[in-house]
Amino acid sequence: MLKSTLFWKVMTLVGCMLLLLIPLSMLSSLIAERSSYRDDVEQSLRQSTSGPQMLVGPLIAIPVTELTTVLEDKKEVKKERRFIRYYLPENLVVSGKQAVEPRRIGIYEGQIWRTDLTFSATFNREMLEGNNEGVETHTGTPYVVLSVGDSRGIGKVGELEINGKAFPLEPGGNLRGLEQGLHAEVPPTLLDSDKLNLRFTLGLMGTKQLAVVPLGRNSQFGLTSNWPHPNFVGDFLPQERALTPKGFTAGWQSTWFANNLNLSFAEGSRIVVEQLPAFSVTVANPVDQYQLTDRAVKYAVLLIGLTFMSFFLLETLTGLRVHPMQYLLVGLSLVMFYLVLLALSEHIGFNAAWLLASLVCAGINGFYLKAVLNGWKISLMFTAGLLTLEAILWQLLQSEDSALLLGTGILLAALSAIMLLTRGVDWYSVSRKSIEKATAATEDADRFRLWK
Repeated sequence: MLKSTLFWKVMTLVGCMLLLLIPLSMLSSLIAERSSYRDDVEQSLRQSTSGPQMLVGPLIAIPVTELTTVLEDKKEVKKERRFIRYYLPENLVVSGKQAVEPRRIGIYEGQIWRTDLTFSATFNREMLEGNNEGVETHTGTPYVVLSVGDSRGIGKVGELEINGKAFPLEPGGNLRGLEQGLHAEVPPTLLDSDKLNLRFTLGLMGTKQLAVVPLGRNSQFGLTSNWPHPNFVGDFLPQERALTPKGFTAGWQSTWFANNLNLSFAEGSRIVVEQLPAFSVTVANPVDQYQLTDRAVKYAVLLIGLTFMSFFLLETLTGLRVHPMQYLLVGLSLVMFYLVLLALSEHIGFNAAWLLASLVCAGINGFYLKAVLNGWKISLMFTAGLLTLEAILWQLLQSEDSALLLGTGILLAALSAIMLLTRGVDWYSVSRKSIEKATAATEDADRFRLWK
């Protein structure tokens, strides 16, 4: 077997395939590097504008001082306790209209969004009532609080209206854990009303995520945006949503029965915003050219392997000879296809880049194979086959859910074609002839020549 040219030919092809894995791995590293540059652009936009936004509020915070009398060493001693009592809304309705704007730095693109928000909340006086018997209680000036994730994104702020009266909003959340945002002091007598109806508007800018914490006993959030690729993340999916090429609309709803948010605002507790459940949507990039190219590179071994197998069958069935260097050059041209695809996709988009790279790669191989295979007819057949295979691989990338099925179909079709074309080949005869040729070559002092 070791004297068989067929055996060494197969081993050489396997070696060529392994050798081509080196530039393919380098190409994968290049894709990751270019993708990281794109991520750096998004980080730069976040640093120069504002980051993700998480809205907590509106809620009413009431400073409370409690004095209790205890016995110590048979003497009455007054103990003082200071804390914040949170007055959460009975009903909370937030609506927003979002406009996403692309921003470019060089050839890379990121997005920022601007959202006009309207807040409507109803507070029930019964929520303030509690059992304070035997405790002397003093309350400070209450204030309305709305916390945001990044105060740099706060734009136009409307007046706060409570039961028809206007109150100015001031910067700062004024609470531990909710330092960034807005607040407005309100007179204590206002809390004597059975119900408080609160309303105000806010212009907010950010990047990536917009989240609203459903503080109310009953909470609703509605958002309309011009971005067609939202990513609904967080603790609650929207109950209603509609996606079109021009944007999306979505609506969320939740209650304390589902989120237990009232327990997160116990008296005196420090609010940990990161642990609060929220309605969330992310301005996500669609599958971009880097992800698609990286997925395409994973099919490179399939593309190169089927091409090499076609050459091998041609040699076996026709008697033509293709040198290992010619195999290697064709394989390198197929690797170059992915590099051309990556470079072009950054400027003209992935689909147009795939079409142009396919034509360039097929044209180069067609011209080269005309000389290798001694004629245009076979060369054009291989060129057409290569274009067909690249079209099938493009379909694999577009149909991610059916990728396994399509890939299996390609391999099954290739194996069936090989079995059909070689069903009449006597492989023992091929091996025997190759041994005889090798023996004759040895007598001529040419034992190391594998391809004639």
